[in-house]
Amino acid sequence: MEAGPETGTAPSHEPHPMSLVDSIKNAFVPIHREGYPFIAAFGAGTLFLGYFSSVLFWIGLILTAWCVYFFRDPERVTPVDDRLVVSPADGVISAVGPAVPPRELGLGNTEMTRISVFMNVFSCHVNRAPVRGRITKIEHRPGKFLNAELDKASSENERNGLVIDSPNGIVVAVQIAGLVARRIVCWAETGGSIAVGERFGLIRFGSRVDVFLPSTAVPRVAVGQTAVGGETVLAEFGGVAATPLVRIS
Repeated sequence: MEAGPETGTAPSHEPHPMSLVDSIKNAFVPIHREGYPFIAAFGAGTLFLGYFSSVLFWIGLILTAWCVYFFRDPERVTPVDDRLVVSPADGVISAVGPAVPPRELGLGNTEMTRISVFMNVFSCHVNRAPVRGRITKIEHRPGKFLNAELDKASSENERNGLVIDSPNGIVVAVQIAGLVARRIVCWAETGGSIAVGERFGLIRFGSRVDVFLPSTAVPRVAVGQTAVGGETVLAEFGGVAATPLVRIS
């Protein structure tokens, strides 16, 4: 006898027709719009080279794939706790210690706690706000293009600084161009509010971001540690933080 609805038999659950499509879509990391012109240029160059040589075509294809990978813009789960400072970039912690913030930001000669995140050419280069607050100043300064891992890159390289008035005082994020980088992009605006983990800029290709914090911040990372932008906790205010809420962005 065939079971009907009246028998109380649990109905069968057919897979949602869009589930496979959604899974495929979720497997692909979004590409930031800043990368579209470069990806198109690399692709066109690959086709041009392929007309003359199959070897050059494959080299160009590899470089195009790298360009796509470079401009990836993955979603991140950001801890939402005003006591926490999150990494503004993917990369390796290259410095932790006292330093004077860039003079053009007008913060005086008092040392703050500086944490530097170095991004190589394989890192995701989208930059995110380390804390929430109001942006009181944005200042760009032309300069050199030394290796961003060098300490003097902070004072001599081209850079762009954001001063954020956060719940725990002034926090500074400085985008620093590197040996290969020739373009700092910042779409944040002075006077606007910014959320922790919110995207505010990007650097092409290989660079560093310095975060300057008040002395009340306690570093929670060490030199050589790998950081994930918008997720890794760099420092903490006010002792041990409670388990934070999270925000996906």
